[in-house]
Amino acid sequence: MDEEIKSIKKNDIWELAQLSKGHKAIGVKWVYKVKKNAKEEVERYKVRLVAKGYSQRAGIDYGNSRIDKYLQEKGFTKCPYEHALYIKNKDNDVLIVCFYVDDLIFTGNNIGLFQEFKKTMIKEFEMTDIGLMAHYLGIEIKQKDDGIFISHEGYTKEILKKFKMDDCNPINTPVECGLKLCKDDEGNKVDPTLFKSLVGCLRYLTCTRPDILYAVGLVSRYMENPTTTHFKAAKRILCYLKGTIDFGLFYSVSNDYKLVGYSDSDWAGDTDDRKSTTGFTFFMGDIAFTWASKKQPIVTLSTCEAEYVAATSCVSHVVWLRNLLKELSMSQEDPTEIYVNNKSAIGQESGIL
Repeated sequence: MDEEIKSIKKNDIWELAQLSKGHKAIGVKWVYKVKKNAKEEVERYKVRLVAKGYSQRAGIDYGNSRIDKYLQEKGFTKCPYEHALYIKNKDNDVLIVCFYVDDLIFTGNNIGLFQEFKKTMIKEFEMTDIGLMAHYLGIEIKQKDDGIFISHEGYTKEILKKFKMDDCNPINTPVECGLKLCKDDEGNKVDPTLFKSLVGCLRYLTCTRPDILYAVGLVSRYMENPTTTHFKAAKRILCYLKGTIDFGLFYSVSNDYKLVGYSDSDWAGDTDDRKSTTGFTFFMGDIAFTWASKKQPIVTLSTCEAEYVAATSCVSHVVWLRNLLKELSMSQEDPTEIYVNNKSAIGQESGIL
């Protein structure tokens, strides 16, 4: 804790100021964390003094102003489409830096830029170099010659143990085919805090497990007043995870940077408000790297309209992706293809109908 206070003072993380009229002071708390390596061995103990983030507003109550200023002085450009991303181009070399709170990862194509960047950051901010990335925000990374594999294997085991499902029988699918849930499902009430904790853990897994995204989104609709029926659906996801603990995503070495999207939708799948669910994913070559499954904001009157709304959401996302990839020197010269499996929706999008 003393080291943390010294680090805060040295790095000028905050400055003492008078509380502005009409504003409330934001509380702080100590957060303790044990960092482990790829072998699940304790690497170091970490403590941070943090502000209570749920009461803050970006740009008003907090910001990475010092780091932001320092990086831009060193020739980095802040990405306008992803504000935690900084890019430095030097001749034909590129260095990409990404921040999350006090964690930092970087990549590029020049080892010399790596060494120079690490040396200056360690000197300026007293950062610790933990070597080639093996863990990041709970995600396990295995780097090989032919690609990179990311997963939540250790975290999945922790979840199963936490909810006493580590000895459950595995199931082949995360959700029963054709399952319809509603707010008034029969069954006894379940502790909302327990249910929210379970759903929160599952949602974090969707960073590397798109195969459970729809199922997790479905049960997350009933966190306010969950019943045993909702809890049973959530526990089924745990049973599915039990049999797929080592599942993850493999990003193979490839020179195919063409962006392709796939869009789909159900129709009136929510029995409470009759809203449909949008689902889409984007591939670069044979690699899925972004996905979404969320309830649509409006009630659609046909399958065609539901598919059209889903495709529109998908197109909005691809506009952002194309801009982001352009910043990363991976411009998409050709139009991005989006596959939709509804002929009427395709016709409407093409201006035929």
